[in-house]
Amino acid sequence: MEESVVAAVLCGLGAWLPPRVLTNEEIATRLDTSDEWIRSRTGIAERRVAGPEMSTVDMAVAAGELALASAGADAPAVDAVVLATATPDQVCPASAPQVAARLGLGEVNAVDVNAVCSGFLYALATASGFIAGGIARRVLVVGADAFTTLVDPDDRGTVPIFGDGAGAVVLRAGDADELGALGPFALHSDGALADLLMVPAGGAKQRRSDDPRDYFLDMQGQAVFRQASTRMAEASRTVLDQAGWTVGDVDRFIGHQANIRILQSTAKYLGLPQDALVVNIERTGNTSAASIPLAMADAQRDGNLMAGQKVLLSAFGAGLTWGATLLRWPALVGA
Repeated sequence: MEESVVAAVLCGLGAWLPPRVLTNEEIATRLDTSDEWIRSRTGIAERRVAGPEMSTVDMAVAAGELALASAGADAPAVDAVVLATATPDQVCPASAPQVAARLGLGEVNAVDVNAVCSGFLYALATASGFIAGGIARRVLVVGADAFTTLVDPDDRGTVPIFGDGAGAVVLRAGDADELGALGPFALHSDGALADLLMVPAGGAKQRRSDDPRDYFLDMQGQAVFRQASTRMAEASRTVLDQAGWTVGDVDRFIGHQANIRILQSTAKYLGLPQDALVVNIERTGNTSAASIPLAMADAQRDGNLMAGQKVLLSAFGAGLTWGATLLRWPALVGA
């Protein structure tokens, strides 16, 4: 008898944003920009900012607590934590073990994944591998970034775009035909284009710099835009083909919330109707690895995601990295 494939099934969801709201109007008081200019080019009206007293681990713990509660008070404790982040609390050690300790999870497997804005998809795939390989039965996956700490406060090209936040899901071992089962995955990278989105200094290659701007994100916006929509669409087609789905089967498309025009362009490349898009970028900005789980949580709360709907996830980020996966939306509690 053929053995059934063990799948990773989404069974809990939580999201958390810092209380500090930074509006377009506030940005316009000190930079050469305006609310209309920012909205028309990005779709963003406001974003959240983590204050100096709040770290990535703090936000990850807050989102993780909500995801664990959503998974059910009587659910067994998770046996692994995968944290997607490009802004760990320290360069060394990883932040995931600190998240696990703060959540009282004991000496569990805990690891950071850094694929920047694609990080949550890479973390989902990592956790799915843990489950398929028998390494874990239940995994907490968190996307958390204090990305405003990487943004030059005087750069009008990046300040309006990025925000901070955290989102988390709980995955459990289950069957591939269950609601909430993830997969297939398509994950890709192109390091030859790494300079399109980069923080030049602070790593092993450029350890020190006399120019403080080298410690902030350098982004070639137009080149990134051209890459993002086509790459996300390509990865999306790959997983749709592998699953035997058509574009017409997709009820909701939850893409990385980088820019409203990128989301709309990706949907156009795919032939998806614009009303299939899940969008919350107006209120959050680009929260890097946190953006997809934050969008999931908002859509779940607003009734824009219903059990049984076919959902396509896709992201693109620095590296360059990009990818996609699928699931049929599960019935969730308290997300």
